[in-house]
Amino acid sequence: MLMATQHAILMLSCLLLLAIMVKPLAPQLHIPFSALLVIIGFAASEVLVLSGIDTGIRADNFHDLIFFVFLPVLVFESAYNINVRLLLKNLLPILFLAIPIMLLSTFIAAALIYAGMGHPQGFPWIAALLTGALLSATDPVAVVALLRQMGVSERLALLMEGESLFNDATAIVVFAVFLAIASGTTGPMSVQDASLYFLEVFFGGLLVGVVTGLLFSLLLRLSRENVVRALLTVISAYLSFVAAEAVFHVSGVMAVLVTGLVLGYQGQAANDTSPGKFVAELWEFNAFVANTLVFLLMGVTVTLAMFEERWLAMLIGIAAVLLARALGIFTCVPLLNRLAPIEAINRPYQVVMFWGGLRGAVTLALALSLPTTLEYWWTIQSIAFGVVLFTLFVQATSTAPLLRHYHLSRDHSQ
Repeated sequence: MLMATQHAILMLSCLLLLAIMVKPLAPQLHIPFSALLVIIGFAASEVLVLSGIDTGIRADNFHDLIFFVFLPVLVFESAYNINVRLLLKNLLPILFLAIPIMLLSTFIAAALIYAGMGHPQGFPWIAALLTGALLSATDPVAVVALLRQMGVSERLALLMEGESLFNDATAIVVFAVFLAIASGTTGPMSVQDASLYFLEVFFGGLLVGVVTGLLFSLLLRLSRENVVRALLTVISAYLSFVAAEAVFHVSGVMAVLVTGLVLGYQGQAANDTSPGKFVAELWEFNAFVANTLVFLLMGVTVTLAMFEERWLAMLIGIAAVLLARALGIFTCVPLLNRLAPIEAINRPYQVVMFWGGLRGAVTLALALSLPTTLEYWWTIQSIAFGVVLFTLFVQATSTAPLLRHYHLSRDHSQ
């Protein structure tokens, strides 16, 4: 066990070093850095395996690493660094996109995948629901960076980033509910029981986050030292997560999200100071490392057997996700425009939001965290990997021409 752990640490360290060295190649190849990481992880693991070297990385070792180490970092960083003032101005459409549309997309995708698989014994309804939940978590990091680089309006970028932030939290809570049902840890549950359990976990996590955020905002006011303030934010992220999950048995992700928003609002008010900048940059670094490792791990765990044996399941998953996303955006957003007192989200924005709704780190984190005791875990993981690869290599790389087509980039705004 110790030797395997040492091998895993050594391999991940070498992969991180390699990733840093090849990062400048991503713009030259016109692909997202995340996609390049997957290629590196896959190529490196294949070379090592063919050479007879044990990587020490096992699928059943991922759950605690992904769930308790990477997820709090990814969620807290997104919440901490988002523009809270602009977020509040667009909160209604963002919450509409992140909760009702996300839930609708989950069940539509699950139904399509279940029907497409056509194997109730090997791939039951609960497996389809798990798949739909983890595939509903959008992660437009690469697209948002592109939007800002091309001078697209801040509102469009914020709508996509804000949707992803709350969407991820909702998707993870829904995934946790379905996983509890699939694992049998909660016993048989009716639809009403599952709904009540979701509300309890969701709002319980929110409450833990509010309390933790307010407590640590007071502690942050007592110190102006860079290192102390940064350490307090790190402690707040993991403390809120563990307290919610282990003590109160509610959503740790919701707790981290709200804690990050509370502390982020306070930090942005002092962002012109050295401590404020230091903390923000620290979390950018933390998220960079977490994202890098998640996509490298995806590359390491991708196998040719997935494509040989699960290629049809991957195609079904891709088609289901696209159709569910299209139905959610193009039917619900026009309804929101008519009924809600908000600035309308026009058709070009809707198209970019549909096509730019990538699946990334959170989808991978959830897929890699699946317990291998579930008979269908590998099928779900294969579908998730197929969808993420499609979004990285097809959707992300074609978003720039889409922006130019709709005259949304800086070059066409004048």
